[in-house]
Amino acid sequence: MTVVRTNGWRVFNRDGRKRVIVTKELAGDLWLEVLVSCDCRVEVYTRTDLLDGAAIRGAIGTRCDGVIGQLTETWDERLFQALHAAGGRVYSNYAVGYDNADVSAATASSIAVGNTPGVLTETTAEMAVALTFAAARRVVESSRHLADGRFGGWLPGLFLGKLLHGKTLGLLGAGRIGVAYARMLVEGHKMDLAYYDLRPNDDLEGYVADYSAFLEAHGERPIRCRRVDTLEQLLCEADVVSLHVVLDDSTRHMIDASRLAQMKDDAILINSSRGPLVDEEALVEHCRTHTEFSAALDVFEREPETAAGLHDLPNVVAVPHLGSATRWTREGMATLAARNVAALVSGWPVWGGSEISMFLTDAAPQAAPSIVNARELGLPMFSEGGRL
Repeated sequence: MTVVRTNGWRVFNRDGRKRVIVTKELAGDLWLEVLVSCDCRVEVYTRTDLLDGAAIRGAIGTRCDGVIGQLTETWDERLFQALHAAGGRVYSNYAVGYDNADVSAATASSIAVGNTPGVLTETTAEMAVALTFAAARRVVESSRHLADGRFGGWLPGLFLGKLLHGKTLGLLGAGRIGVAYARMLVEGHKMDLAYYDLRPNDDLEGYVADYSAFLEAHGERPIRCRRVDTLEQLLCEADVVSLHVVLDDSTRHMIDASRLAQMKDDAILINSSRGPLVDEEALVEHCRTHTEFSAALDVFEREPETAAGLHDLPNVVAVPHLGSATRWTREGMATLAARNVAALVSGWPVWGGSEISMFLTDAAPQAAPSIVNARELGLPMFSEGGRL
């Protein structure tokens, strides 16, 4: 495979007939093999700085068949028009979420928008669980205390945290990641579950009911799962509130000063979803004045910046957007993103099912795993017997 380095870009398979740009280096090797096997020249930006719209348009140039981009980039009408003008057919987000991409504008420019579902669910849920316990047991605060040489020995009142067992978990958004997170805490720590979602999740409620019956049969306390009518009810009742909703105009700053004031004084707020769901400045002020309250964040309102004073607060845990950061997940995301691009530039159909594990192997169907605007573009769909 031909590899050329120039001006921060690394070029693979220089003589490939189709041109694909990738705006960050991705994990693993299979994704690159997928693109090269489809006769793609692959140009990868290797520096760690973020490419802005002008830089991406410059990289697209006058001939580009597809792009793998990042959640940290804003893909707007100008970018999709530039990709269309260069002969492009597909943009694939290296993420399951795609609120950074104007899908309507992409559709108007006949650009398919891909994403990477199915490989982030458990990984991101586990990160939310890690944040929950880090906040509840004051892990970061006590670690700093020890590292600073201030630990003088065991004390009865040293860094007393919060017991989660048997408490109420408030789930804001009962999608795949939220449900996986909730099940980890319900099953492992017998937490009652209250959730707020636009639609009932019958599968979740049925699962918890069956698990509760199992517990009763073994002489343990039954647990409850219920959908609450209002967000305010959830905030008032929950000991832990975890956010798992999409970001749009209706959810931006849904956790603001007034909503924070409705939560228990010693509640825990977890955000591993989207930073702008929380008014970060209001959160800093709330945590400053409510010292028993805790927050744990994996995402931030204006990444990579954080609100002034956030890192000075002992009752805040903050990590740098690590929700999907396991090797298996990041490699899987890269493979799915590459297969989306490879399929569209090769004229293959779109996979219609929810099971995508076969796309992580060498023996994947000749189809795009996930194109969010496939129906709007009228793209052909795949079946076991071929195209529908």
